[in-house]
Amino acid sequence: MSWLDFFQTTQTLQHTFGRGINAKIAPQEEALFLASSSSFENQEILKGYELFFESLMNFTDEKSNQNIVYKRVDETLQFSIYQGTAKVTGTITKEHLHAEVILLKKALANVALKRYILERNYQLTYAYYFTDDTYVKLKLYLDNITMSPQKIFFPLREIALNGDYDKEHIASEFSNIVLEDIAHITKLDPKEVAIKYDFLQQWIQEAKEKITHLPSNDNASMQAFIFLHLLFKIDYLLVPKYTIAQELSKTILDYFAQDNANIEFKNEEIKEYIEKLEKISLKEFAANFYNANYTFNPTEKSSYEDIITFINDSLNKIRWYKNNRYNQIIPTIYKYIAFYTLYNYGLNPVLRELLHILVEVQNPDFFEKLAYKPLANPQTQTLMKKAIIAKIETVIQNYQNRYKALENFTPELNFSSLNDFNNSFYLQIQNLNFEEI
Repeated sequence: MSWLDFFQTTQTLQHTFGRGINAKIAPQEEALFLASSSSFENQEILKGYELFFESLMNFTDEKSNQNIVYKRVDETLQFSIYQGTAKVTGTITKEHLHAEVILLKKALANVALKRYILERNYQLTYAYYFTDDTYVKLKLYLDNITMSPQKIFFPLREIALNGDYDKEHIASEFSNIVLEDIAHITKLDPKEVAIKYDFLQQWIQEAKEKITHLPSNDNASMQAFIFLHLLFKIDYLLVPKYTIAQELSKTILDYFAQDNANIEFKNEEIKEYIEKLEKISLKEFAANFYNANYTFNPTEKSSYEDIITFINDSLNKIRWYKNNRYNQIIPTIYKYIAFYTLYNYGLNPVLRELLHILVEVQNPDFFEKLAYKPLANPQTQTLMKKAIIAKIETVIQNYQNRYKALENFTPELNFSSLNDFNNSFYLQIQNLNFEEI
């Protein structure tokens, strides 16, 4: 697996959507990676690290997000890598790399938290937890004698992702604990938080309304699509952090992990969580959002074949519902497919950007409220054909240098209705050619 496969990019956006990197990586990332490798082979250790860090930098509107900063001081390299709540700081010499993430003050760690941290140590491969006189920290040590970009990437990814995950978990599960070293994260605009809160309530009411209109017999599977679609939608469009993110992930994981539980029982568990979300106040809701930079994506690269299989299986389910005249659930399943794929699979940048366009088409009222030009009329669901085609063509053109066989598929799309568009879009997604020639 290539280290490049862990990166994803999206179109330039005013807002963050989904989990991971919502920015462009360096256009010369591959050249920087290769140059880094050459420097390490020539024993130019600090230069190798500098080039490697430059390959990890990401940009918004061609301006660096400062997700990685570094400076050389004599024969050492000092650096910081930002990943959500985690700030990885470190020092590199020709011989070694030392890096750490500060979580909390040692004096605040109670027995339950200490037990959690000890258990986490057994789950990590490269990093480990320790305490100094003041703080609980996650630490990484590397020997640079036989270093290469690949050997750096995975340890740094581990300390960054786990540092962020554990700080979020601690904030969610141990409300009396104050996180340390989080001055780099910023509050979300209160107006944006209010918009997201209103849509949360609107979506919950819409889901409840849809369920009341389902057939009275054998509707458990349709309820599941409505409930799960709502959870995936909240995660991707609202992008909550802290407690909501933790509980949302747990609810989704529990649903799919309970193979032996009947669907009615699993639906009831999701329903209980949705009712809890419905009762949340705006103040409590707002405490679960912040802006931050990200360097690594949390989801590993998925095979294109696995994604195609999921989409095809889902379209077969839609055909079954259509043939049995359960047409009311079909629009929800079309939306569910996009959100599920974005949540569960590590997508290459082309697929991620294309599916985001589909999400914009499917949710025009939300994007219009955030000041985007909608790709469909929120009232009539009429599709903005020229705008949609232009967006898709731009994505394809941007990646044809890397994927030479990638072709524009907009002539094959059906704009007769939203359902027709969804179906034709997913069929074309299954026929993309990602061969790197």
